[in-house]
Amino acid sequence: MITREYVASIIDHTILKPETTPEDVKKVCSEAKEHGFASVCINPCYVNLAAEELKGSNVKVCTVIGFPLGATNKEVKAFETKKAIEEGATEVDMVINIGMLKAKNYDYIRDDIKTVVDAAKGKALVKVIIETCLLTDEEKIMACKLAKEAGADFVKTSTGFSKWGAKVEDIRLMRETVGSEMGVKASGGVHSFQDAVNMIEAGANRIGASSSLKIIGKSTEEKAY
Repeated sequence: MITREYVASIIDHTILKPETTPEDVKKVCSEAKEHGFASVCINPCYVNLAAEELKGSNVKVCTVIGFPLGATNKEVKAFETKKAIEEGATEVDMVINIGMLKAKNYDYIRDDIKTVVDAAKGKALVKVIIETCLLTDEEKIMACKLAKEAGADFVKTSTGFSKWGAKVEDIRLMRETVGSEMGVKASGGVHSFQDAVNMIEAGANRIGASSSLKIIGKSTEEKAY
């Protein structure tokens, strides 16, 4: 049986809106500590602040790389990763270059991911955002295979800034593709406890959400990325 406590323990409590303030970050950090969330996921400029707020707790500091389009150069993504780790990030969620994947430039995508993996090696988990809403099933499978080949720790559905977020069928496909060796993160569109359960049953072992309190039954407030 999937409990609310278990769901809380695998949630990346997320606040990535452009209008996010330092006070907003402090609030989500406090909520994460109170409810035992896996991490707080914030934009890179707030890594330092989140690391300070979460010091002494079990909550990880997660940030995003090449976000939300994934279209920056791999060297820039590597620099962003190193800087985030220096400031306290222990997990990084990087966006692949969607256009290059669609162009079947697979060596580019593999290198793009591997550059971030190498920059984070031994210091931070790497989750690879493939933006499933923009991909065919064939492209989703290829993106997951490339992430696995490049040594990433997780594949992740969505940024939360495109057409739609995680879907159960995508989680199932991603889990089938990467097997049991990698993590699968369902992100975007998970708004209720039942949504989270559905994703977990399909193969997700991490949930990215800004409606975290609502998911675990601590609030009725609906939030959006």
